[in-house]
Amino acid sequence: MASPSQLQTLIELARRETDDAAKRLGQALKAVQEAEDKLNMLIGYRDEYSKRFQASQQAGITPMAYRNFQAFMGKLDDAIRGQEEVLKHTQVKGEREKSAWQEAERKRMSYSTLNDRAMAAAVKAENKRDQKAMDEHAARQAFHKR
Repeated sequence: MASPSQLQTLIELARRETDDAAKRLGQALKAVQEAEDKLNMLIGYRDEYSKRFQASQQAGITPMAYRNFQAFMGKLDDAIRGQEEVLKHTQVKGEREKSAWQEAERKRMSYSTLNDRAMAAAVKAENKRDQKAMDEHAARQAFHKR
């Protein structure tokens, strides 16, 4: 079994790895949220623009205005599809970072468990040595009293 100082070093390294993984996970989750917000903004803008177009269409529009609307809606749809791809990529990265954090946390907990067991074994061995010394002392005392 590793010495307590070696285990402490491993625990410290694992803690740093876990902290770094948690920071990366936080950044990834923030990127997902920002991508979702941007997608929702684009969809909302598209819906609003479509409603305004519907209202102006009832008042009558020129063929040029209709073509401009179609072209702009096409660009908005392209932007929405692009943002959906960005969102998918950020979600995948977020899942990867979550897995990395979970793995780092498992490793840290494993080292902590090993350390706890090593400390418990050391205490048990110390208690056993103390008990043996006390038994030997008591036996010597009994022997000398005879």
